[in-house]
This record gives sequence, structure tokens and C-alpha cells, in this order.
Amino acid sequence: MEIQTNFSLKNYNTFGIEAKATQFVAAHNVAELKTILEENKSQRKFILGGGSNMLLTKDIEALVIHIDLKGKKIIKETDDFVWVESQAGENWHEFVLWTIDQNFGGLENMSLIPGNVGTTPVQNIGAYGTEIKDTFDSCEAMSMENQEMKTFTKAECHFGYRESIFKNEAKDCYIITSVVFKLTKRNHKIDTSYGDITGELAKNNITNPTLKDVSHAVIAIRKSKLPDPKELGNSGSFFKNPILLKTDFEKIHQQFPEMKYYEISQTEVKVPAGWLIEQAGFKGKRFGDAGIHKNQALVLVNYGNATGKEILAVSKEIQETIFKTFGIHIEAEVNVI
Repeated sequence: MEIQTNFSLKNYNTFGIEAKATQFVAAHNVAELKTILEENKSQRKFILGGGSNMLLTKDIEALVIHIDLKGKKIIKETDDFVWVESQAGENWHEFVLWTIDQNFGGLENMSLIPGNVGTTPVQNIGAYGTEIKDTFDSCEAMSMENQEMKTFTKAECHFGYRESIFKNEAKDCYIITSVVFKLTKRNHKIDTSYGDITGELAKNNITNPTLKDVSHAVIAIRKSKLPDPKELGNSGSFFKNPILLKTDFEKIHQQFPEMKYYEISQTEVKVPAGWLIEQAGFKGKRFGDAGIHKNQALVLVNYGNATGKEILAVSKEIQETIFKTFGIHIEAEVNVI
């Protein structure tokens, strides 16, 4: 548990931004995490998971605690369901593949999402018609104030679209140490209705897909659209898809009848932010080493030596242009530090 000083975070954020931490320490288990918090009570702290959902715009003048807790196990099962616990530091995609190898269903549509398991409930991450809340059972978290452990049920997490209690009321109060998912053992609910999954399966002449087939299809689609952070710095989708009241959307839709949308309730509509950004002419644009990916307008990228401030400036220009053009505000999904 050595605390290092003036520590580079370039390899700890998927944008590959060069930023320094005043102090840095990794916690490999709950006992270590408790000791670190107890021995550094007066210090400002910054909790770092997989670094996949943040944009560093400055050095972090704090003790950066990297959550590197590993391990996964089955804690309960019935004929139909299994409850699997994963430690917070497990790589999300590797964990998803492990569940599929065990023939446990529920996470396959979220294959290849970057990041670690512990941060998935914070964002209520989702892809291709599924979200964490669909399979989430509970999570264990440590209080930053008194190091006591607390179990959060699904109801207590207040999940919303890319929202949870950990982004709101409990922000900076708890560190998630493990997550339990309730997955299917049989009668899997295979969902191929969203996005391009059906087309990808058809390309491979698959009419009765397995969990593995769906995962492979999702991986193929994501690889065709999204750059690998190891090759091109990025944080996946930078913006949330805006949700509008139908009454407001209808006025905008009259002006832009070609605008894509999805009805999500009797009163609300979701508009794809990627479509808005592409229509505004940003797809594939480059501003020095900061830019927008050529295959997916939702993804901002670091072509090499962009600073966080340069990427942030590009994101703000996109937001302002979308608002001027369509009258729609798009919100960042990535946490700007």
C-alpha cells in the first residue's frame, strides 16, 4: 500500500490524457481500502475505477485511490436464477464474457463496454436495450466518512437514465466495493430488437441466437463503430441521448421531419444525440489532436496529445451548435474533472 507522489494518470484514463495525481495509492481488498481511508482522514480524496467515464482537464490535487479489488463468485442459485458477486476492480467486459461462458444470461447486450464492474451502477450503464438496473440485485459500499459497510438494494440506488444515487445524494459519500447481479440460468430473455443486432445475426445466418451469438454480434457492431481506447483515446459515448417531452418534440419535429426518435413513454421521446451531432456536421471533424470519431459522432477522441481542456472545448462547441440548430440541449455523459 505504498503512496506514490506526483503520479502520472495517463495509463489510468481511457482518453489517455496526461495528468498528475499529487498522491496515488491502489487498494486491492476491502481491508486495505479501510486502512487507506482511516490513515488519510484529513486528506482530499479522489476515487478512481477503470478511468473509462471521465475527462481529466487538470492535475488532481488529492490522494487518488485506485479501486483494484478482484474476484467473482456465485453466492446463491435456484433452478432458474443465479446471483453472482463481482468485486469492483474486475474489468466489466471480461466479467460479462465469464458470465456468458457459464451460460448465465442478462449481461450479453452490454459486452465490450469499457470500465470496471464497480462503476457500472454509478452510471446505470446500458447498451442495446438493456441497463444495469435490469440485472442488478445489490451492491456493497464503504462509507468514506466512517468506513462502515452498507448494502444498497436496487430500490435504494434510485436508478434512472445514466443516473443513480451515487451520482446524486450519495455522491462522494461511498465507494462501491462489490456488485451482485441476478442472472438467468435457463429460459434466457434474448433481446435482439435494438440497434443493428438483428442485422448482424442475419449476416451470419443465425436465426435462433444463443447468449454467445448476441455477445459476438454486439462486439462486432461496437468494434465497427467505436475505437479501441488502447489504440485511440476515448471514453465511449460522450453525450447522453436527450429525452424530450412529446409536446416539445412535436414542435421541433415539424421543423426537422427527418429527425430520428424513440418513444420511451406516453409523454417522452428519446432523440439519438449521435444523429444530432452528425447532422450538425461534426462527425469525423478534427480540432488539432481532439476530434469526433469518423464512424460514431457520439464519441470524442484524443488523436495523441490532446489535453482534457481541448476535448472539453470541442464538446462545448458541439453542445452550443446543437442548441442553436435544433433547440435541444445535449448533456455530457462523461464526468468532467
